[in-house]
Amino acid sequence: MRVLVAMSGGVDSSVAAARLLKEGHEVVGATLKLWGGPSDSGCCSVGDVEDARRVAQQLGIDHHVFNMTAEFDESVVSPYVTAHAVGKTPNPCIECNRSIKFGSLLTRTIRLGFDALATGHHARIATRAVSHGTTRSSGSPRLLRGVDIDKDQSYVLSMLDQDQLSRVLLPIGEMTKTQVRSYATDLGLRTAGKPDSQDVCFISGDHGRKEFLSDRIPLHEAELLDVGSREVVGHVQELELVTVGQRKGMGHSRDGRRRYVLRVDVPLKQVIVGGPAEAQIDRLTLDGSTVCWVSDALPSGSRVFVQVSAHGRPACGTFEGDDLLTVVTLDRPQRPVAPGQTVAFYDIGDPDLVLGSAIAT
Repeated sequence: MRVLVAMSGGVDSSVAAARLLKEGHEVVGATLKLWGGPSDSGCCSVGDVEDARRVAQQLGIDHHVFNMTAEFDESVVSPYVTAHAVGKTPNPCIECNRSIKFGSLLTRTIRLGFDALATGHHARIATRAVSHGTTRSSGSPRLLRGVDIDKDQSYVLSMLDQDQLSRVLLPIGEMTKTQVRSYATDLGLRTAGKPDSQDVCFISGDHGRKEFLSDRIPLHEAELLDVGSREVVGHVQELELVTVGQRKGMGHSRDGRRRYVLRVDVPLKQVIVGGPAEAQIDRLTLDGSTVCWVSDALPSGSRVFVQVSAHGRPACGTFEGDDLLTVVTLDRPQRPVAPGQTVAFYDIGDPDLVLGSAIAT
């Protein structure tokens, strides 16, 4: 099989390429040049491109760099900025997976004559019968959590569909991170001890989100408004940086309770805050037009697990929805979810099985 491996310059994608090569596949590495501005993390820095090139050289495989800066800016960076300007908190890594890695790159992979695209994500793809509720499909690809639960990345892949899954390989999904590093060490790969990237790749650690956004949109001062008394209890300097659910910088009420952000109102330049009791929700409201199903769509009334962040704890609820509005009624109240965040659905009978995702409103 001819496989194009997306090599980010990290240890995971390095080992993915090495394992496929050992299995006898014809392997070619590709690194994406995504960001033209300053970057010191993620898969966008000059150092990461060089690390990927050197690993490919160590493995004896061809390596290419694909310039997708224009597509990245249009599909990931610009929507990220626009979302903050209206009080939303987007997930740029998921949008990059949707539009770039498993969008433009996968399309290019097939056009260039490769049989599959491989990445170093900690998740698994299995092909066997699937059943949930009264729906059953046979032989379809299934997306599962990675074996290493602490490194599982199935959440950020929850927007993939059947056609994409059928053309994707995830070679390290059955490995723990310790095993990945050990494998790389045994091969003498230069990325064996390289730290994991944790930050948004186009925002440098030296400058941060505030400077990145202030160069592109105006940041406004706003009032903190208590949800109960409607009194002004403070101010924030950068409204567009505030996230629903946030407690940092929100202070305490007179009785000493921490305050949490309940809503961000950009037009009125207000941040509505409340105590722990007010900062609980019993339903997730999602944009029905953003719902993506890995395989079969869930019928309304289905029971699901939902996960609202990359390593968040799944919560149990009931799914109901259509193309306009989707709601998950939670069994137990939890902290609010910021508009713009992705909510991933997992099977109630098999919590490792990813069913799909949608974006919170």
